[in-house]
Order: sequence, then C-alpha cells, then structure tokens
Amino acid sequence: MTRTARAFWLTLPGQGEIRSVGLPAPGPEEVLVRALFSGVSRGTETLVFTGAVPESQYDTMRAPFQEGDFPAPVKYGYLSVGTVEQGPENLRGRTVFCLHPHQSAYVVPARAVTVVPPDVPAARAVLAGTVETAVNALWDAPPLVGDRVTVIGGGMVGCAVTALLARFPGVRVELVDTDPSRADVAAALGVDFATPETATGGRDLVVHASATAAGLQRGLDLLAPEGTVLELSWYGDREVQLSLGGAFHSGRLTVRSSQVGMVAPARRSSRSYADRMALALDLLADPAFDALITGRSPFPELPDVLHRLSEGSLPALCHLITYDGE
Repeated sequence: MTRTARAFWLTLPGQGEIRSVGLPAPGPEEVLVRALFSGVSRGTETLVFTGAVPESQYDTMRAPFQEGDFPAPVKYGYLSVGTVEQGPENLRGRTVFCLHPHQSAYVVPARAVTVVPPDVPAARAVLAGTVETAVNALWDAPPLVGDRVTVIGGGMVGCAVTALLARFPGVRVELVDTDPSRADVAAALGVDFATPETATGGRDLVVHASATAAGLQRGLDLLAPEGTVLELSWYGDREVQLSLGGAFHSGRLTVRSSQVGMVAPARRSSRSYADRMALALDLLADPAFDALITGRSPFPELPDVLHRLSEGSLPALCHLITYDGE
C-alpha cells in the first residue's frame, strides 16, 4: 500500500494549496519522519510566495528537498521538526530537525536529519535553520570583547543573531527596528532597543538584516571608523542604492556579505554543515529563543498564513505550523 502525506505547494505567485503526495517506502539508509512542527521563514518564504526570486538566483535559492521550480509551481520550505517512525534503530522514535518543505510526513536520507537534544522543545527546534544562519554570520564577523554592536532588523535572522551576541562577554548590543513593538523582543533577549532615528552611533560592528536600502545606509552611518557592516539581508529582485560619500572612504568602512549556503571561511576547514547544525540545536536550549516564535496555525491554514504574511496583515517573526492530526 502506498503511504500518502499532505504537502504545501505554491501553485502560482501569491497562491498556494495543500496537496496529497505519495511517499516511497524508506530504504535501509533512509528515515520516515512524521512532522510535528514547521516554521515559516518569513523573509525568504514571502519572497518565494510572491514570485520575487530573481531568475539569476533560481539555482542558488533551491531548498535541499524542494520540488518544482521557481517561480511556480514549487514546494518550498526548510524548517521542519518531526518524529522518526521508520529508519535505522538509533533514530527510530527520536525527534529530529530537517531542512524539508512544509509536509505532514516525508522520507529522506538518514544523514539529512539532526537529532534534537532532549533539553530543546520540539516547537523551538524549528528555529535551528535560522540559528544556523546566525552562527555562520558570527563566524564571518565575530565581535571582540567589549565591542559595541548594533543589529538592524528585528526579524527572525536579526533576532537570532541578537540572541547569540547577547552571550558574548562585555559586548553591548542594540537591536534597531522601525517597529517599536520589537522592544519587547529585545528585552526578552536581554539587549537594548532603538528605532533608526534614536540608534546609537560609534559602533564597531553593525549586523544588517532589515532587507531595506534605508537600513543598510543607516548601518553605515552608525559605524565607528574602520567599522564593518555585515550584510545578511536577501533582497530578491529589489535594487539597493547607497550613498558612499561622507565618511565611507575616509573612515575606511567595510560592507561584508554573509550567506549560509557555505560554511564561513574562518571555520570551513574544521567544521562541516552537520557540525554547524548540531551547534545551532545545542544553542536552542536557551529559552530566550522562545521570543522568536510569535504565532502558530494548523497546517491546513498555511496558504492563508503565507498570504497574510506577504501582504503584511499578519505580523510575525517565526510563525509556527502545527501538524496535529495530519
């Protein structure tokens, strides 16, 4: 008998549906995972949902278990947590994280899942992919003891970086966002908060994650001489304009990119992708990360959730999708 599951598919830009899909029987080195939760990566997934992925980035933007092609139809997503129902004995019954699209059950190679530590709740573990991005970013531009650091953009990635920065000794962190309600998230993470107009200057490092040209420009304006802006934003097909006059050259300022698709050069020779993911899950033992999960909906409502997220009527950091009864 063919086992079936249900999966979210983007059928057209701005339109999605839940479809039934067949599952193969797992092979000897594969696992069958029954989903418990998945997370909506708001920034990237709304770009995909609205068809805003540039054609030049179609290959770069492919998720590990994506089906279909951009702009649509495509099955996309990469923050899934579930229970292994079939597979190698050491994994059966374990809670695991997988970079898999939104789907009620799936079969993947056993090497594609990472066991969730027992002190990390399954719902919080959906943040592993985002925390992995934050780990890679801070491998790219680690702060020094006593640095003054600003994070611009209080979305999922910005808040994940903020949560990690808050652990560095002597580092004073300020989260900057246009939404004053992000002050509550900053407080939960144990850092200062400011709007762009009131942000503190003279910063040694600015991590930019607002995906706006204005945010990137503000980051440059906040730097101390010889400071660095670490750019984490994904802009899709939007153009970015900057003013590089003023102190940009005289202050010897730097704009540096970071992207999770490859392990940061500083650790590439000593850490694998699996090592980085395992570290991200270990870090999620900190309950402060619960501040990043700001809503939840059952799986059948996912098409509407993505529509509301993309139009801005549903404010969220990470929106949790639940699979009870699926």
